[in-house]
Amino acid sequence: MEFTEAYKQTGPCCFSPNSRYVAVANDYRLVIRDTFSFQVVQLFSCLDRISYIEWALDSEYILCGLYKKPMIQAWSLTQPEWTCKIDEGPAGVSYARWSPDSRHILTTSEFQLRLTVWSLLNTACVHVQWPKHGSKGVSFNKDGKFAAICTRRDCKDYVNLLSCQSWEIMGSFAVDTLDLADLEWSPDDSSIVVWDSPLEYKVLIYSPDGRCLFKYQAYECGLGVKTVSWSPCGQFLAIGSYDQMLRVLNHLTWKTFAEFLHLSTVRAPCRAAIFKEVDEPLQLDMSELSLDDNFMPSNYDASEGYISVRYEVMDLPVALPFQKPLVDKPNPKQGVGLLAWSKDSQYICTRNDSMPTALWIWDMQRLEVAAILVQKEPIRAAVWDPTCTRLLLCTGSSHLYMWTPSGAFCVCNPLPGFSITDLKWNIDGSCLLLKDKDAFCCATVPPLPESSDYSSDD
Repeated sequence: MEFTEAYKQTGPCCFSPNSRYVAVANDYRLVIRDTFSFQVVQLFSCLDRISYIEWALDSEYILCGLYKKPMIQAWSLTQPEWTCKIDEGPAGVSYARWSPDSRHILTTSEFQLRLTVWSLLNTACVHVQWPKHGSKGVSFNKDGKFAAICTRRDCKDYVNLLSCQSWEIMGSFAVDTLDLADLEWSPDDSSIVVWDSPLEYKVLIYSPDGRCLFKYQAYECGLGVKTVSWSPCGQFLAIGSYDQMLRVLNHLTWKTFAEFLHLSTVRAPCRAAIFKEVDEPLQLDMSELSLDDNFMPSNYDASEGYISVRYEVMDLPVALPFQKPLVDKPNPKQGVGLLAWSKDSQYICTRNDSMPTALWIWDMQRLEVAAILVQKEPIRAAVWDPTCTRLLLCTGSSHLYMWTPSGAFCVCNPLPGFSITDLKWNIDGSCLLLKDKDAFCCATVPPLPESSDYSSDD
């Protein structure tokens, strides 16, 4: 892997959908860099500090959320002189997103009073009253023709279906939830999944015309659903719960065909490879060298030498680090808080928040755990390569951690003082964006060979 130099940032950073640009928030300024040369190609000045940025799907426009102001500003890369400002007045703006056609912006007001669709073509706007959430509760189908929007009126939750061409309400139906948490279209656009708040375990599958296809409730009288995700192929629905279990439903009968439990102790006959991150100090004698302090890398310890890390394959049984959640505080750190599918839908990775340093990788063909990565620090983010079966994760250290079906290994970031707290792929899987607290860099990622021979010692 090759790394760029570090560049300053004070907020969100993201690749454009066409992977040609990277947008960076730097206080009041929006900086657009070319992903090949990393030269600044556009610089836009906003009216306040940037809290959020989002590219339009055609990569021609980009919006900035100035939520402290509160207002939205949008910019065009092809027409730098073009500007757009959206101000809801006293209603405020709590969130903004692009429509699939890249020519409309959807904003949600403070206190969820209304959702407004703003047109960039004719300055027209359409209002949807009483949206349920600010940043959640809106989902577009795959072809971008329809939007499903959660609303609440008369103490009941509803799903409104809007046409993304005319923005007229095509239909509306009530859903059987006490306090709807979110919804999501299936990848094949045949159904919509709706799930309730953590206080009520309830997952509902609806057809677009409002028919309830299936109601799933794993248990009662306990904290319920924490994460929900469709597989890219659309055949599986994964549900992570507060009871530390991952359940997978199939799209034909909507029955549970797999249940995976995150155990604190892994015993035989488990066939999973368990990789544990361990220090590997390199004893270098530098006593006779005269080096400037700036020369030393960030992970150099004078008492131990240069610190590197590697994965060590553990023998069973293995006791995983476990944190007992506090019962007297809200939002307990337990249950499946991170859940992500691989591109081919064969693998799914999870993190049980009671064991924040362990990442579980499940094989959906064999219906068993394929690998467990045990880190020294809590896992901040884990993302799959959008083009192949490769998983990268970070823990706030200076290292990247990578897993493929052939093994796991660690990559050191050579930038001094750079701790990786978040990471994002571009759409073609050739480049990775790495974030520190006040800086970012990018890394080029070579494609996987046909027969990968990576091992934990690489």
